[in-house]
Amino acid sequence: IFINNMEPRNLTAVSEFFLLGLTEDPELQPLFFSLFLSMYLVTVLGNLLIVLAVSSDSHLHTPMYLFLSNLSLADIGLSTTTIPKMLVNIQAQDQSITYVGCITQVCFVLVFAGLENCLLGAMAYDRYVAICHPLRYTVIMNARLCGLMILLSLCLSVIDALLLSVMVLRLSFCTYLEIPLFFCELAQVLRLTCSDTLINNILIYFAFCVFGGVPLSGIIFSYTQIVSSVLRMASASGKHKAFSTCGSHLSVVFLFYGTSLGVYISSAVSDSPRKTAVASVMYSVVPQMVNPFIYSLRNKDMKETLRKLMGRIPFLL
Repeated sequence: IFINNMEPRNLTAVSEFFLLGLTEDPELQPLFFSLFLSMYLVTVLGNLLIVLAVSSDSHLHTPMYLFLSNLSLADIGLSTTTIPKMLVNIQAQDQSITYVGCITQVCFVLVFAGLENCLLGAMAYDRYVAICHPLRYTVIMNARLCGLMILLSLCLSVIDALLLSVMVLRLSFCTYLEIPLFFCELAQVLRLTCSDTLINNILIYFAFCVFGGVPLSGIIFSYTQIVSSVLRMASASGKHKAFSTCGSHLSVVFLFYGTSLGVYISSAVSDSPRKTAVASVMYSVVPQMVNPFIYSLRNKDMKETLRKLMGRIPFLL
C-alpha cells in the first residue's frame, strides 16, 4: 500500500493524519455534510428516545430492555466518535486529524464496537433463557447477573481498546499518512506504518476471536436452541409469540454482522479507496441509525411507551 519504498519517518515527527473521506469533489461536500448531519441527529435522537422510554416505564425494566438501552448508548457513542469529526473537516475544508486525535478515535471506535458485539451476545442469551427456560427466567436473569454481564462487556471492551491503541504508539510511520476513510480505523492506521506489525496483528486476530467469534458463537448456539424449542411447541400462537420476541434482535444481528462482513469482503477484493470508504459507512453509521427503528416498530410495548413519551414532551417543554 505505497509504503515499501518510502523513507521511514520517526514517530515523534508524526503530527497528523489525513482522512480522505467519501469524496474530494467540493460540489458534493455540502450534500455529504447535510446527509451525515441528518443521519447523526436521527441516530442520537432515536437512541436517546429508546433510553428515555426504557428508563421512564417500569414495565420495560426487564433484562431485554436493559441490554437494549445500553446498546443504544453504545450506538450513540460509536456515531459520536466518528461523524462529528467528519462534519468539522467538511465544514473547515480540512482533511487532517492530529496524531493524538487519530489514536483516541481508534480507541473509542474499538470500545463501542466491542461493547456492541458483547451486548448482542448477551441479548441472545437473554432470549434463549426466556424461551427455553421460561419458568426459571426471573431466577437466572436476575439484576445481579445482568449488571455483571454489562460491566464485564464494558471492561473487556475498554481493556482491549486500550491495549490495541497503546501498541500503535510504539510504531513509526512513513511519509504517506492518508487514510481512505472518514475516521481512523486500526487496520488502516497499521497499513501506514513502516515498523514490524507482527505483534499488533496477533493481538488484532486474538481480539477478533474474542469479540467476534465468542459473541457470534453464542448467538448461533442460542438461536439453534431457540428454534429447536419453538418447533417442539404444539401451539401455533406460542410459536408466533416466541419468534416475534426474537425478531428485532435477529434483525439487528444480521444488520451488524452482515454490514461488517460486507466491509471486510469489500476491502479485501477492492483496491478503490472510495469503495472502501463507502463500505465503512455501512457498519459505522447505518446500523446505529436503524437500530431504534427496528426495536420501536417491531415491539408493541416499546411503541406504546414511545407514544406515551412523545405525548408528554410538549408539556415538558
